[in-house]
Amino acid sequence: MTNPARPGRGDAWTVDDLQGLPEDNQVYEIFDGSLHVSPHADVFHGAVANRLRRVLDRQAPAGLIVGQDIGVSAKRSSYFVPDLFVAYESAMDRGGAALAPGDVLLVVEVISPSNTGRDLVLKRHEYAAAGIPLYWLVEPRKQTLTVLVNGPGGYREQIVLAAGEVHRADQPFPLAFAPADIF
Repeated sequence: MTNPARPGRGDAWTVDDLQGLPEDNQVYEIFDGSLHVSPHADVFHGAVANRLRRVLDRQAPAGLIVGQDIGVSAKRSSYFVPDLFVAYESAMDRGGAALAPGDVLLVVEVISPSNTGRDLVLKRHEYAAAGIPLYWLVEPRKQTLTVLVNGPGGYREQIVLAAGEVHRADQPFPLAFAPADIF
């Protein structure tokens, strides 16, 4: 099947090209001008992401929003859709094809066997280079939450929490929860 959204031969994919793609139960992302296509997550993956969203929603202050299914454009030629994010609510009101990295305080990826390398390496690098302060990796198989903080040289692991522990933090806003609540 040919797609009218496809850029010309040899041209890089951009965020604008995504608008014409079909809604076909695939996740479309762009890295450095190359289109990456992957299937939507399975039910358990989605349940973990939704449970974490509820936990964060209950604690998020006014002015911040916990969201899903919206992409972040690291640069014109890169666009990723995190499983969850925390952003300034004012960014949502501006609209557009993607959130700007400066409006995003936290991105969360729930690791699944089909996307491990993309989340642990590619997205980690790109989100850090874009200046997003926090990156959380949720590992359902291990029942862990890894908190990464951006600094000189990229993300550094701050803490790895097991299901039985409690995560307390001041960023992206004051919060406390047990990872066991999301698995």
